Amino acid sequence: MNRREVLPFSAIMALAITVLSSNVLAQQRTLKEQLVGAWSFVSSNAKRSDGSLLWGENPKGLFIFTEVGYFSWQLFRSDRPHLASNNRFKATPEELGANNQGTLAYFGTYSVDEANKIVTFHTQASTFPNSEGEAIKRIVTKVTADELIYTNPANTSGERVEAVWRKAG
Repeated sequence: MNRREVLPFSAIMALAITVLSSNVLAQQRTLKEQLVGAWSFVSSNAKRSDGSLLWGENPKGLFIFTEVGYFSWQLFRSDRPHLASNNRFKATPEELGANNQGTLAYFGTYSVDEANKIVTFHTQASTFPNSEGEAIKRIVTKVTADELIYTNPANTSGERVEAVWRKAG
C-alpha cells in the first residue's frame, strides 16, 4: 500500500466522522431549542362553518419563539377589507366584524413538555380576549430545521386542526 492511497482514505474517514457527529448533535437538540426563531405560516386545515378555509387563500402569519421562553403568534386573512374611511377609529361595524374574524394574534410565555412534544402557551394578551390567561396546548408532530407542524387537539369548534409553518429568513 503506498502513501497516496492511505491519505485520501484517512481524509474521507475524518470527513465522514465530522458529518456524522454534526448530525448526531443536531438530533440531540431539545424541542425548545428547535422551536427558537421566527416561523412563517404555510397552511392549516381549519375550516369555517361553510367549509371554506378559515384563513382564506393567501394568509400571512408569523410565529416567534425566543430562547428565554416568550412567544408571539399572528395570523391574518389576505382578503380583509380595507376601511373606507382610511381611519381605524371610524370603521363601520361591518368592516370591524370582517377584520376581527380575519385576524388572530396573541403573545405570552411558553413551556415545553419534551417527552410528549407538547408546547403550552400561557397567553398574556390576545385579539380574542377570552383566551387571555389561558394555557393553550399544541402537539408538535414534526420539527426540522425548516418546518414546524403542530396540531390543536380541539379548536373552538371542537375539531382537530393541523398547522404548518416554515422557518423564516
